[in-house]
Amino acid sequence: MSLFYKPQDGWAGDFIPFYKDGRFQLFYLLDWRNSEQYGEGTPWYLISTDDFVQFEEHGEVIPRGGEHEQDLYIFTGCAIEAKGQYHIFYTGHNPHFMPEGKPAQAVMHAVSDDLLHWRKAEEDTFFAPAELYEPHDWRDPFVFWNEEAEEYWMLLAARLKDGPSRRRGCTALCASKDLKHWEVRDPFWSPHLYYTHECPDLFRMGDWWYLVFSTFSDKWVTHYRMSKSLQGPWLAPDDDAFDGRAYYAAKTFSDGNRRYVFGWNPTKSDDRDDGQWQWGGNLVVHEVIQRLDGTLRVSIPEQIDHVFKRDLPVPFKPGIGKWDIDGDRLQSAAADSFSCAISGELPSCCKLAATITFSENTRSCGMMLRFDDDLENGYYIRLEPDRNRFVFDCWPRRGDVPYLVDLERPITLVPETPYELKVIMEDSICEIYLNDQVAMSARMYDHKQGKWGVFVTDGEARFSHITLSGRE
Repeated sequence: MSLFYKPQDGWAGDFIPFYKDGRFQLFYLLDWRNSEQYGEGTPWYLISTDDFVQFEEHGEVIPRGGEHEQDLYIFTGCAIEAKGQYHIFYTGHNPHFMPEGKPAQAVMHAVSDDLLHWRKAEEDTFFAPAELYEPHDWRDPFVFWNEEAEEYWMLLAARLKDGPSRRRGCTALCASKDLKHWEVRDPFWSPHLYYTHECPDLFRMGDWWYLVFSTFSDKWVTHYRMSKSLQGPWLAPDDDAFDGRAYYAAKTFSDGNRRYVFGWNPTKSDDRDDGQWQWGGNLVVHEVIQRLDGTLRVSIPEQIDHVFKRDLPVPFKPGIGKWDIDGDRLQSAAADSFSCAISGELPSCCKLAATITFSENTRSCGMMLRFDDDLENGYYIRLEPDRNRFVFDCWPRRGDVPYLVDLERPITLVPETPYELKVIMEDSICEIYLNDQVAMSARMYDHKQGKWGVFVTDGEARFSHITLSGRE
């Protein structure tokens, strides 16, 4: 089974995590991308796991409605345990209602005694109030018990009725005592920043509350904001994202000790590097860790990290430029040039790791993936100290762009400081972690195999603790 889960006959959309009895229950939206064979609409399916490596499939748990029903498309929501039952609140979406003058979206409710068998409580369906919100954006309910207010709160992705069109997005707020009757209140957070705030999520760590949401108006990304109070203000840290462009609709959940964020790495059209990003893909899980100042960082979950226990050889030879090579320790000075050292063929599923240290005034350095013998085709993971970022790039590129657009992540890069780089690859999927601080997801379609290596441009870099590991 793939390390990054997808259903056999389709692709996984938004994941809705829940934890019970030692296992994560991961509901998800199934997209077959084949309406002729499977019909229109999206149901909810369920998988469970205790290690993010092996997944048990439980099949369909909430079927989509018919063409004339509100929940033809069952979009994102949440799962909670309350009042002696399990509850799912979800989005019922039917685009055919819009020409008829009816709301395309509604909040809907289902209940269960065992997480597997669900009964739709259609009588609890409710819509956006027309005097405040647009009728067709009323989705992705997230429900939690507010201890201070002694009531359930529901956060929603909604759009205000008035204001500049691309700035009407807000996080709406509803309240309930019984999980059946909901009072719509003033917006929870309305910053006039985005078209909408998709897939809201809220959690607390220590003294801080964290509000998670995804946007697509200026760039596709899952953000977070932080506050000492549910009343705000909701502050933006320097890096307010869990990942980059190739990670979306992410939601978090805790097992009681550690918190994880669950998103998807999207596919690209025609399985090409220059294809358009698509909705849905493969599950990717990061661990969420709180820094001392309250900001969040992400790292590779140890359950996934420990899968790669089969050590593989890492022989190196100079490719371009001069190198000092001593086993898994390499160094090159290339003050005004490009220099690289080459190792062997990469397996289709593997983990690469290296510690990288660069000197002052170094323009870039990093790792090369799936390159051919003449070094003309492949991928780069490039640390760029002068821009305090790292990027994922391919060579050669198509078009007049400096790197693969949107595949960049910010990180402060200081000379003579070691940075630990970890790269997980499986077929077209690439997951990159730098210094257990920043993650970046990517896709690799055009180059399916090849050699790997390390490089430095206009500067000096040292590479140590280099390992290549296969999955058991």
